[in-house]
Amino acid sequence: MGELLYLVHRIPYPPNKGDKIRSYHLLEHLAQHHRVHLGTFIDDEGDRKYIEKVRSLCGETCFINLHPGMARVRSFSGLLRRKPLTLPYYWNPRLQAWVNRILGTRPVENILIFSSGMAQYVSHVHHIRRIIDFVDIDSDKWMQYSTSAGWPMNWIYRRESRLLLGYEKEIARAFDSATFVSETEADLFHQLLPEAAAKVTHFNNGVDADYFSPQNSYPNPYPQGKHILVFTGAMDYRANVDAVVWFARSVFPAIRAKLPEVEFYIVGTRPSSAVAALAALPGIRVTGSVPDVRPYLAHASLVVAPLRIARGIQNKVLEAMAMEKIVIASPSAAEGIRAQREEELVVALDEQDFAHRVISFLQKGAHPGICRAARVRVLEDYSWKNGLGRIDRLLSQPQPV
Repeated sequence: MGELLYLVHRIPYPPNKGDKIRSYHLLEHLAQHHRVHLGTFIDDEGDRKYIEKVRSLCGETCFINLHPGMARVRSFSGLLRRKPLTLPYYWNPRLQAWVNRILGTRPVENILIFSSGMAQYVSHVHHIRRIIDFVDIDSDKWMQYSTSAGWPMNWIYRRESRLLLGYEKEIARAFDSATFVSETEADLFHQLLPEAAAKVTHFNNGVDADYFSPQNSYPNPYPQGKHILVFTGAMDYRANVDAVVWFARSVFPAIRAKLPEVEFYIVGTRPSSAVAALAALPGIRVTGSVPDVRPYLAHASLVVAPLRIARGIQNKVLEAMAMEKIVIASPSAAEGIRAQREEELVVALDEQDFAHRVISFLQKGAHPGICRAARVRVLEDYSWKNGLGRIDRLLSQPQPV
């Protein structure tokens, strides 16, 4: 069993949000074939209780506390050094010392980096295969943020987008392989850095289709006699906040005016103040953290994914499709998901189209054909077993000289 160094920007457990779902399944898979040495940050005190679970999958481990507020302050040192703010945000000398010790004392054959901010810890390593899982093109996400922010944050976000893209290109040139979460994302990076196209590939996120199954029995968390729209996700994440605020204020009133019995449930951890304030609006419910999201999906009339800021693949969309739910998604939320539009996944272009499609589906009632087709698509294209085989092939290539 070979030894592998795995650096992740956030503890890869529990698999309850986009990046953790991918990083955990990567860890679980790698642990079957490698002795994995894990270095990672803990940015939520509630996650400390999962340390032993993660350790059980690993060889040596290093868990570093990261206080988001202090990290943001530290990140602004990048303004003085013409560096992307992402790098000082995730910089820690203790983690660097641990990485150096592991590489100096263990027979590490492969290095896998999860997200660009962690690549700085192995920038000096050239004799060991290095693979970067970018997941998304984060630099583009910062550019999207800049379009909706006021000064000075719009300038900071544009600066971060430009400098981080330069760093992403630098990593891709230096590392042996780079992966993304979807073919769409990999193709876009090919266009940004044509000379590294041969190194760039993708592997899809997967869904545990036995866990997210409509055949299981779930208690109904909703009141009787209501049409329920649901959005699920971490509700302190900027893209999710933007999505539900926009939907609640710009789309939902038109739906509610036509169908007064409709309610919109926002289900997810740590609602921001902007999200919590939506609960004061007619027909909107903000649940906060729930022990199991599946009942909310199973008993919803429709699932909505109105993201205006998005990259890669949205796990929330795949999970709902696996549950045989009709998902009405924005173009950004649907991008990267290989599904037949209107037959497996419904795309709404703007606020009027969103309202029209929701009203139309609710008035027409059940659509079993779309529901079944959505789950079949997930079963065929979005299993972890199929996707992670690509990582195995990358790790088995000849060692760099």
